[in-house]
Amino acid sequence: MYQLMQRRNIWFTISAIMIVPGLIFMIFSMVTRGTPLPLNIDYTGGTLWELRFAEPLAPADLRQIFVEAGYADTTAFTVDDELTLQVKFKDILPEEKEVLIANIENRFGTFEERSYRSIGPSVGAEVARAAVGAVAVAAIFILLYIAWAFRQVPHPTRYGSCAVIALVHDVLVTISFIGIMNWLVGWEVDAIFLTAILTVIGKSVNDTIVVFDRIRENLRRYRTERYITVANRSLLETLQRSIGTQITVLLIMVALLLFGGATLRQFVATMMVGMIAGTYSSIFVAPPLLVAWEQGTLFGNRSRRTPVADGTTATA
Repeated sequence: MYQLMQRRNIWFTISAIMIVPGLIFMIFSMVTRGTPLPLNIDYTGGTLWELRFAEPLAPADLRQIFVEAGYADTTAFTVDDELTLQVKFKDILPEEKEVLIANIENRFGTFEERSYRSIGPSVGAEVARAAVGAVAVAAIFILLYIAWAFRQVPHPTRYGSCAVIALVHDVLVTISFIGIMNWLVGWEVDAIFLTAILTVIGKSVNDTIVVFDRIRENLRRYRTERYITVANRSLLETLQRSIGTQITVLLIMVALLLFGGATLRQFVATMMVGMIAGTYSSIFVAPPLLVAWEQGTLFGNRSRRTPVADGTTATA
């Protein structure tokens, strides 16, 4: 039987390699920008411009006008129908707006300006605080729920704690990806980034619970085996299901990445990286961490007697 649990130091090292660039980026961004993440106008404030054209227009084509003018953080999307589009970008001077109007009309013809208003940064800051609070509360409820669901297993809070640590791992890996892409192509954190993060969290916790549930079942079935052996057996039994599910999701993500257009590219790529990190953490982070905790050491090989589900003991 292939011993994935005994190679946990390797898996933890790989996780550190994926997370450290994000931590460095957050520190650097905090020093240079005053904020740990590169925030776009959804959080820093900017302008919301709604335009209606005579003919259908792709949001990516309209956004390109702004990118060529030097506003790379612009986002464009369709509203109501294919004729009406909204554009979000940083605040500009009146003369800069006139240049944009001329460029848009030269390429796409005349249009109707339906609204042009500023977005205050305080609104974005409030949304960010609420999102962070929501994630924190969700993590606490996840820990409590898993501890309750695994209450018949010794040390049930360890299962919930390891699931939350895996959740944090996935968020940090996703932030690391955004940091790298910010350096390379100028990507910034927008409102839809929170949607990607919450989706990643849900998928990660689900995969982790599947593995933990199999560990719980096998603790009853193989009462005389060591805890590390039971955990390794459980992981191998769920490995095909976890990877198969992830491949199915990735196929959809790749299709959206290739054909979804420029406005979806950052969201889809971010969610794809988060999904991969979630699958990795449910296999190579949460279960090995649980085993290390049960053994009483994170990196050593010290064995001890570990209680199993029926109250008897087995060597960890």
